[in-house]
Amino acid sequence: MSETFLKFDVVVIGSGVAGLNLSRLADKNLSIALVTKTFLGDGASVLAQGGIATVSLMNSRDSFASHIEDTEISGCGLCNHNIVEFCVKSGPEVIQDLLDIGVDFTRSETPEKNYKLTKEGGHSHRRIYYSEDTTGRAIIDRLLLEVRDLRNVAVFEHHTVINLIKDNTNRIVGVYVLDTETMAIKTVLAGSVVIATGGAGKAYLYTSNPDTATGDGIAMAYRAGAEIANMEFFQFHPTCLYHPEAKNFLISETVRGEGGILRHKNGNRFMKKYHDSGELAPRDIVARAIDTEMKRTGADCLYLDITHKGKPFIKKRFPNIYNKCMELGIDISTDWIPVVPAAHYSCGGIRVDIDGKTSLKGLFACGECSSTGLHGANRLASNSLLEALVFSRRIASQLKNEVVDVGMIRDIPQWEASWVKPAEETILVHHNWDELRRVMWNNVGIVRRMNRLQNALKRIDMIKNETESYYWKHDVSKDLIELRNIITVAELIVFSAMSRKESRGLHYNSDFPNINDKLATDTVIFLPHD
Repeated sequence: MSETFLKFDVVVIGSGVAGLNLSRLADKNLSIALVTKTFLGDGASVLAQGGIATVSLMNSRDSFASHIEDTEISGCGLCNHNIVEFCVKSGPEVIQDLLDIGVDFTRSETPEKNYKLTKEGGHSHRRIYYSEDTTGRAIIDRLLLEVRDLRNVAVFEHHTVINLIKDNTNRIVGVYVLDTETMAIKTVLAGSVVIATGGAGKAYLYTSNPDTATGDGIAMAYRAGAEIANMEFFQFHPTCLYHPEAKNFLISETVRGEGGILRHKNGNRFMKKYHDSGELAPRDIVARAIDTEMKRTGADCLYLDITHKGKPFIKKRFPNIYNKCMELGIDISTDWIPVVPAAHYSCGGIRVDIDGKTSLKGLFACGECSSTGLHGANRLASNSLLEALVFSRRIASQLKNEVVDVGMIRDIPQWEASWVKPAEETILVHHNWDELRRVMWNNVGIVRRMNRLQNALKRIDMIKNETESYYWKHDVSKDLIELRNIITVAELIVFSAMSRKESRGLHYNSDFPNINDKLATDTVIFLPHD
């Protein structure tokens, strides 16, 4: 493989909402390399259906205090209050910024044309700004228009980051990148590196996440020695469409927010048994209730009923969901929607402070790959886009203070792979990928037990050893890099879950079914520096 050296002020890894927003807001005098595994804007952000949780200053019944309280109740004792307050109070400014670049949030049909707000599980008021049921697409489209016009941003599509580069002071000074079209290795040096790589849902067999969600940023940050926090708190979305051709299509929480009812095949409701708020209970409770009811009855799926709202309302409010289901032969205005829980969102990740700084100099993180302290043990619905926008904005304002003369970076080793050989076949990569996801789903899912976690760790260790041996003997490829990363993330999830001997938020261990107030602290894992 050939090698190329490139130099920038900043490398941004990932082109979802966080990466794009940061790139457009950063000082225009900074040279930025925007690196993305596939094409610009691809990833989980564009699939976001729900919206952005933000207190509307026009709604006198809502307040910052209420949004803060809802977030911290959902976070089950692990939210960082200062971070929650910072994010919530930054919300109106973030919304205004999106409006200024032309994001088209849904408005009422009244003469005033006020913005419509919806409500989701865990929220005490309607405070979700949305664009029909394709909010992520609406935001991404506008951000793409902004970024593509920037002369200081060089876009590297179809480039997969292999590892972070550290100098002899343990400062992050760049990345090794694989160009997956030419298979060339590029050494990209920079004064600052920002990880905005999204989540890791592909660690599980069933997920709402796209194929790109392989935990790359979390894994590479961990290997470099950064602190990783709260990986045991993986959110399972209660309602992923159950259909052999649907793959990872999500039925937004806003369907329940607008009155959707969860039912058994016989029509019986069940959510009131689990929470006074019924279908509007926090996601972890709804997901666990569905999982419990499916196991109790042996059902392959349960059903979400929105038929009572009528076809005109459904087609207008949920056009994307309606059309997708119709393609699969499900008319959601007359038919119940078959649903199952699926891995959806990592509340843990690379530990950062209020400025988005990690524990390593020169390294920042934002979006789902980060652990800011906002979500605690369970993310409140629609706080994720808010967090990504707030922290990408915050980091952008900090980067001009982090400028390093990349010409002064010395003694960086070239990518060396003279001893490896081309892979003759990929069966090992595909087999290990499939086995890992099944191990995680069967042993580290919605309900956990210590013996299952121990079994998972043994199997993951075997998969890891086999994959590492293969990795160091063969040329790197996108699939191999992703497999190695998702194995690391799976390990971190299991290590974290085994260390938390209680049930809190998204982490439910039937061997320790209660909250232990003495354990209301973050789970932090890191590799010591060399």
